[in-house]
Amino acid sequence: MTAKIQYEGQLRTSAVHLKSGNQMITDAPTDNHGKGAAFSPTDLVATALGSCILTIMGITAQNHQIEMVGATAEVSKTMTSHPRRIAKIELVITMPKKDYTDREKSILEKAAHHCPVGNSLHPNLEEIITFVW
Repeated sequence: MTAKIQYEGQLRTSAVHLKSGNQMITDAPTDNHGKGAAFSPTDLVATALGSCILTIMGITAQNHQIEMVGATAEVSKTMTSHPRRIAKIELVITMPKKDYTDREKSILEKAAHHCPVGNSLHPNLEEIITFVW
């Protein structure tokens, strides 16, 4: 088992990652009857994609001796209705100021498109990744 999640009422859940004991809460978003006081479950999906991309890029960077500590991902999601779902996730990956070679850029950009979260998302979900070098 990975996590235990409890419904707290008022559209809030609390989750515990069983291996580490780390905890987090979710709230329904304001556009879906919630307070928006924490990540919503769909925020977590979009955030997981950004985190996964940076992680896979980091693994690839280590394997190729490319420095990328300090890289960031800005995440935006667009919801649709009927059915309510994530329609689009946009990510802006900003790399640290460094003179990356064209080869290094290509290696890292290809890695970004092979993360397990992205591979798990529905193919109709539009995924836009922009790199700022």
